[in-house]
Order: sequence, then structure tokens, then C-alpha cells
Amino acid sequence: MRSIRIASLAMLVLLAAALPALADDTQTAIFAGGCFWCEESAFDGLPGVVAAISGYTGGHTKDPSYEEVSSGTTGHAESSKVVFDPKKVTYEKLLDVYWHNVDPFDGDGQFCDRGSQYRPAIFYLDETQKKAAEASKRKLEEDPKFKGKIAVQIVAASAFYPAEEYYQDYCKKKPTNYNLYRYGCRRDARLKAVWGDAAGGHK
Repeated sequence: MRSIRIASLAMLVLLAAALPALADDTQTAIFAGGCFWCEESAFDGLPGVVAAISGYTGGHTKDPSYEEVSSGTTGHAESSKVVFDPKKVTYEKLLDVYWHNVDPFDGDGQFCDRGSQYRPAIFYLDETQKKAAEASKRKLEEDPKFKGKIAVQIVAASAFYPAEEYYQDYCKKKPTNYNLYRYGCRRDARLKAVWGDAAGGHK
């Protein structure tokens, strides 16, 4: 009986030790494409995506506020941190979703939002992501429409700071405000003009 209890305890210890490893099976990607409400909603609900978090990255101010970032003085870009299960969705698929939800020609902002805080960028976290992002850009540039005209930055990720709770899942919390903003900014109209039927948009 005692040996059975010892074996059971040993099994529990092994299972407990395995739990962190299971949690660590997820990976992270960071994208900037103008308003983080819209960037977050592009990935939220995508099969394999565990979470999409609005926030700030690429700047020099520690733990900035929305007001500080929106002033354009911190160097940060509004961005979305995407936590995903690589067994269910690939980083390459996330890149494809990203491209079809931005205007790749505009490096000075996105849609009606102007300034470096709204710049489009792919923030890679390792060499594998860097190579995948660069390959996806080269593939786009095979189309004469994009060749030499893509203004999206591909840069190493720095600290990511989640935005205030008010801005998380904004399209679900404030759907009317979100849709009015998206329409007023002509985001979907511009995406349609650039990407045609392949354009991303509010799901």
C-alpha cells in the first residue's frame, strides 16, 4: 500500500512539473498597424490565437500611458501582442493576416491616424521570426504593385507594455464606438482598395 502511495505521489510531482512546460507551448508575435483596437480585433478569434493584447512597444519611455504614447513623444507604436499556439496556427499565417489588415504603402501612420505612434511594423522576437517576416515581405514584392513601395518596418522587438484595461477588447466593450471609428477612419475602404477581395477587416 505504501509503495502505491509513493508511486502516486511521484506521478503527481511529475504532472505538476509538466504543467509549466505545457503553458510554455505558446509563442508570441508583436505587430503594429495603426489603431491597436483594430489590430487586436484582426487576430482575436483566429483559430490558434490564445490572446491578442493591445499595448505599446518600440519606444524609450518605461511603462507609458495612452496619453503619453498618443502625444508622439515616447517613440512607442500602438501595437498588438499576439499569443498563439504554433500547433494550431503558424507565424506565417499571422503574418498573412497582418499584411491584409494594413496599408503597406504608408509608413507615416495608418489610415486617418498620423504620426510615428501609428507606424506599421513587424516586431520580431527571434531570428526565425525575422527571416519569416522578411520572406513574407519579399513574396509581396514579387507583385509589381508592391515592389519597392512597402513602408512597413521589420525591427527587433523591445519591451511591450500592455495598454490600460479600458482599451483591451475595445471592439467588444464598445462596439458602436469601435465601428464608428473604423468607418470614420475609412480603414476598411482603404484595405479594400489595396487588397481587393483579400482585404482583412472587422470580423
